[in-house]
Amino acid sequence: MSSSWDQTTFSLSPRSKGCYLITDEILRNIPQIKDYQIGMVNLFLQHTSAGLTLNENYDPDVRKDMTSSLDRMVPEGDFYIHSDEGPDDMPGHVKSSTVGVNLNIPITNGRLAVGTWQGIWLCEFRTYKHTRRIVATINGQKRK
Repeated sequence: MSSSWDQTTFSLSPRSKGCYLITDEILRNIPQIKDYQIGMVNLFLQHTSAGLTLNENYDPDVRKDMTSSLDRMVPEGDFYIHSDEGPDDMPGHVKSSTVGVNLNIPITNGRLAVGTWQGIWLCEFRTYKHTRRIVATINGQKRK
């Protein structure tokens, strides 16, 4: 059997600083995932002051705790050399490198093969609302 490829680029709804469960928004933008029997989807965030992670999908307090934990780990301050875009810019870059900007998730029977309590998060590290773009690349065997 040969493998198939699909790729699409889309924008997420604008969001301000925080961690957001975006699994449903991702799935709305890649409906072709249902065509794959088995495969992988790579989600790549085209930005350097936000991140993607796979984490708790049920309790929203976890997202609040993650935001505050990342702020404690990488605080804003006047000790950064790079501050062209404001005091949240350089901490956003550090957090983005810490969290990461891409995910690889298996596909099984047309669905993401995530665990029961796992969901895709956008971690927005800038104070003001930003629109973020994702490139989704799917590779695998399509259903017959």
